Amino acid sequence: MESQFGIAHVWTQGDFVTRTVAIILLAMSVASWLVILIKALDIVKFKKYAKSAQDFWHSPDLASGMDKLGDDKANPFRHVVLEGREATAHHRKTSAHLHDTLDISDWVTRCLRNGINEFTARLQSGLAILASVGSTAPFIGLFGTVWGIYHALVAIGVSGQSSIDKVAGPIGEALIMTALGLAVAIPAVLGYNALVRGNKSILNALNSFAHDVHAYFVTGARVAVDGQISGNVLPLKKGA
Repeated sequence: MESQFGIAHVWTQGDFVTRTVAIILLAMSVASWLVILIKALDIVKFKKYAKSAQDFWHSPDLASGMDKLGDDKANPFRHVVLEGREATAHHRKTSAHLHDTLDISDWVTRCLRNGINEFTARLQSGLAILASVGSTAPFIGLFGTVWGIYHALVAIGVSGQSSIDKVAGPIGEALIMTALGLAVAIPAVLGYNALVRGNKSILNALNSFAHDVHAYFVTGARVAVDGQISGNVLPLKKGA
């Protein structure tokens, strides 16, 4: 009787180690796809926030600008504006502390940078899972293949039958584990690279926005692209 190929046949004919390897690869695949889908939806959402952040500078005052940013607490651009406003108010009204040795520009920069760092850590969460899956899944699949080939050769030796039809089946089934490892690793690697590129574009937009917010709260004007003060000055006190 000919050997039947397929994952189901490998599962039914495999031992405890083979099934464990298959379960691990399945869990890694599910985890990586969940991370890819969740982080991809986050990137789409944050890119929409980045586009809406451009409308912030077309507002007559800070209050109306905040309305354009919305009320979603997960919006990093809204959070940057709130951090800048609170840092400015805190620096002006606080009693004597060590940070009073910093001028308002350095203090606002520090607060904005802390907010961006927190968002960066949240944005990059989960990428370690993809990196781990992409780097380890091929080797886990290869381990399953080596283990399967070993037991196939032992079984062939015990039976005393070494014809090609008796060898090809067990060896081919063992090689399926390597294919499974690659099938798990390739989407994880591609997803990791795509998410890193998406995160980079969002962080670039956020850093640029934070630079303008810093200039706004420190000088009362937005800094233009060429580094000069823009003529479109938004009054700080009107919306503060």
